[in-house]
Amino acid sequence: MAPHPLIDKEAPSFSISDSNGETFKFPPEEGGKRVEKPIALFFYPESGTYGCTREACQFRDALAEKEIFKRSDVLVIGVSPDLVPKQRTFVEKNKLSYPVLSDSDRTAHKAYSIGKGMFGLTDARTTFVIDQNGIVKGVMSATMNFSAHVKFVTKQLAKIQNPNAAEDKADDSGGDQDQEDPTSPTGPSENAEREELGKAAQAVSA
Repeated sequence: MAPHPLIDKEAPSFSISDSNGETFKFPPEEGGKRVEKPIALFFYPESGTYGCTREACQFRDALAEKEIFKRSDVLVIGVSPDLVPKQRTFVEKNKLSYPVLSDSDRTAHKAYSIGKGMFGLTDARTTFVIDQNGIVKGVMSATMNFSAHVKFVTKQLAKIQNPNAAEDKADDSGGDQDQEDPTSPTGPSENAEREELGKAAQAVSA
């Protein structure tokens, strides 16, 4: 499969609303200058669904608990097409410690070439890791395997911090672009989201 077109390119900028209805400019700025920190920008299908809630909470916990997330001072930013009120509820209910953005007109989705997953029934779950210079270094698209995204970011942060060591372990890094393996086994959590998507498929065919 061809690499994502943004790999090794400057991360596109955009301005959309955050969960408070305020305009959020990406990339974020401090003192009028782009922040020089790595960024994990993750696009997910829908706030409040099982898989998306688990993924969002895993990023929340990683920021609080994972040493490499703390050491790298990575910025985590979530994006979905949901409207501002739903994003606000999602953030408050799950005590999310990072910005969650409302991309209802799909401005950011278009800028980052976010496609469809699960036979077109939902937006693809896609995560971008952007280095401190604003360059996209890694992309993962895995709609069903929501638990893989924090692991992917962890590995990409290690590569950014120590590129030489990461190259020595390239066979374990998953590459710069990871794609979902449709043959991989699923546990109860993945099956729960399959059930959700199955209901969506029934609604579409009804």
